[in-house]
Amino acid sequence: MRIAHLAKSPEDFVKDNLKKSLVSAAFFSVFAFLGFSRALGIMVVPVLIGVFILSFLLTLIFMMNTPKGIISRRRKEIEREVLFSGRFLLVKIESGSPLFNSLIDASKSFNVSSKYFREIVHDIETGTPIEVALERCREYNASEKFKKILWQILAAMKTGTEVTDALRSTLRSIANEQMIEIKAYGKKLNSLMLFYMVVACIVPSLGVSLFLIIASFLNLAIPKSAFFAALFGLFVVQMTFIIMIRASRPTMEL
Repeated sequence: MRIAHLAKSPEDFVKDNLKKSLVSAAFFSVFAFLGFSRALGIMVVPVLIGVFILSFLLTLIFMMNTPKGIISRRRKEIEREVLFSGRFLLVKIESGSPLFNSLIDASKSFNVSSKYFREIVHDIETGTPIEVALERCREYNASEKFKKILWQILAAMKTGTEVTDALRSTLRSIANEQMIEIKAYGKKLNSLMLFYMVVACIVPSLGVSLFLIIASFLNLAIPKSAFFAALFGLFVVQMTFIIMIRASRPTMEL
């Protein structure tokens, strides 16, 4: 809950999700009753009970996993620009600007990650020591790479060493990790494209052709709904591959 930045206690979060799940289950049950009561006859009661339980469980599972989705989105937002943000801090510190002023400048930058630096600056301006604010942000941050940057800054501050040297080595390590992720993405993309060519191009075209040839020999009447079903299935396959490719893309600005 803290990592997702949800301003609710776990108890309130569970209670709200239970209420929303009950409302959603009641809505789907009423909808099923109005739509299928005549067709089901005496079986309408057990079917409605099953619809209520199933919709309640599915909605509850979805709502309970909402923080994980928020954390994943925050992680992608941070890691998309974490290298550029770290280099911005490094340039500011190397130019002689104090760490707090560098954080203020980073919080006013144009990129998406500025709002996460703004959270650190807000804690410091409200009276929190800079070490505590950085440690709090590191503990409840969604990005492991951003945690590395904050950890190196904290370690340098606690040991009295130069911040720029530790930050420069960390940014070099993050850049190497991103290069490895790009190469792994290229290899995965090649295998996905090969699988896509087979499943989404070759199999549908050859399958439809063979089906039409066999149907012509057997004098089978092919309804139009079969072609619409094939088109819908092909659309589902295409969308599945698009989602898989977007999900496997490295979270960084290339």
